[in-house]
Amino acid sequence: MNLPSYRDRRSATAPPRFPGRATTARRLSTASAVAVVLLASCGTGTPKVAPHSSGPGASHAPSAAPSPSPSSLAPHPTASATSCTNGTKLAGWSNRRLAMLTIAVPVSETSVSDVTPQVSAGAGGVLLFGSKAPSDLGSRLTALKSHVPGHLGLLVMTDEEGGGIQRMANLVGSLPWPAYMGTHWTPAQIQQNVTKVATNMSAAQVNMDLAPVVDVDGRNMAPSRTNPDGWRSFSGSTSVVSTDGVAYMNGLRAGHVIPVVKHFPGLGGSSYNSDFGPARTLPWPTLQKVGIPPFTAAIKAGAPVIMVSNNIVPGLGTNPASMSPTAISSELRGKLGFKGLVVTDSLSAKAISAAGFSIPAAAAQALRSGADMVMFDLGGNVSSQTSSIASAITNAVAGGHLARSRLIDAAGHVLAVRHVNLCP
Repeated sequence: MNLPSYRDRRSATAPPRFPGRATTARRLSTASAVAVVLLASCGTGTPKVAPHSSGPGASHAPSAAPSPSPSSLAPHPTASATSCTNGTKLAGWSNRRLAMLTIAVPVSETSVSDVTPQVSAGAGGVLLFGSKAPSDLGSRLTALKSHVPGHLGLLVMTDEEGGGIQRMANLVGSLPWPAYMGTHWTPAQIQQNVTKVATNMSAAQVNMDLAPVVDVDGRNMAPSRTNPDGWRSFSGSTSVVSTDGVAYMNGLRAGHVIPVVKHFPGLGGSSYNSDFGPARTLPWPTLQKVGIPPFTAAIKAGAPVIMVSNNIVPGLGTNPASMSPTAISSELRGKLGFKGLVVTDSLSAKAISAAGFSIPAAAAQALRSGADMVMFDLGGNVSSQTSSIASAITNAVAGGHLARSRLIDAAGHVLAVRHVNLCP
């Protein structure tokens, strides 16, 4: 996410200096490979799930959010144990249940129980908004997780990038702007400091960070309407961003937090900030040389999740990348070989409405294009918006505009990133 993600945060300031921290020379060589730390999962119950637990708040009165029928949550019989896969199990779920799994529902970190009805209806994730997390956030999220149907785990995500883009620094510790890290810290220092924050995030039951930003920008300015990156970017050097992005990603993984590498295919040099209106990236031939290498490096290092931007990519079509099968299916999945979870940037962005899509219509188009999970901003009636998105997805399947196999595939990616195994 871009500016809407931190409208409620402190105002942007120059990359801060940190007294007592040693300043070291910028190391531009590629960091040595770091051992991959397996991401732990949450939830208990019949499905096989990795033991690490995380999830969201307390119970709340029911709202208009859709509730799955018992039959939609029941195990799907298979011919034999050997033929059981997550895919065969998901094939027995209702379209509504599958659709809910592809939605990340926004909620204030101070009142996470507000989305209990959506979580009970099978939402695949929750997106925390705010600037100061409550001290008991972990217990609130644990209570919320208890409402997940089948105890299949819940993606609890937030924006914890560093600098002015931090939602829970009061609880987990602070990081400087990535621009500061890229100039003053070695990759090893980046990984070490990020791991400390990630460990605290995991302890607070937050298991996904919408970071690192691997856009190649380097402009010395706060992110703004005209530039979505600025200090959010490690550097204007492709090699530095590639190295530091992997270091940040591995720091999160070492702290048992799922990293989300963003914003594919790269926002550096964009014409505008897509949160506020239509925006274009650099031309595709330029992006392939300058913006794509950091994503390639992250994928080679085992990136589990990649976020796709809402910018139009000249040379890849006229739709925003988040709704472009060329960008997602052909380039990211096909040519780069990414096999993990693909999430959209916020579909509340003005660039989406300017392209002629409502949020529900954009969600269906994003899934059709190859995305697995959609998200939108906090504001308005979250219950109604969630229901409308789920209906748009199920209607697209019923109308033949979205293959059911694609919806099952998307739901499978959501479960896979949490290491959920539906088979006994």
